[in-house]
This record gives sequence, structure tokens and C-alpha cells, in this order.
Amino acid sequence: MKTNKSFTKRLRVSKNGKIVARAPGQNHFNAKESSSGRMRRRRSISFHAAFDNTAKSRFLGN
Repeated sequence: MKTNKSFTKRLRVSKNGKIVARAPGQNHFNAKESSSGRMRRRRSISFHAAFDNTAKSRFLGN
């Protein structure tokens, strides 16, 4: 099965091997967000626990 290239470009592997990504929904309309909401989205989201082996193989390939 092919790797989903558009999805893999949004992810990176951390130093400890966790899969992390930027929080979605940050491109525009951020002026209406509270400052705490903007700060919360600035952090990366860990996908490591959310992905089971089938999802990893589906999106990330071999």
C-alpha cells in the first residue's frame, strides 16, 4: 500500500520516537481566539498513543 504523502508531511518523529504534529485550525481566524486558546494550539499534539498499528501502516506505509 502506498504512503499517504500529504499526511506524512504534517507529522514528524520526535527524539524519543513519538509521532507529533501541529494542532489543526491555526491558519486564519485566530484574532477571535482567546490568548489561552492560541497558546494551547501552539503546542504539538502527540499522535503516538492515538495510532494503532493498522492506522500507522495505512498512513505511514512500511
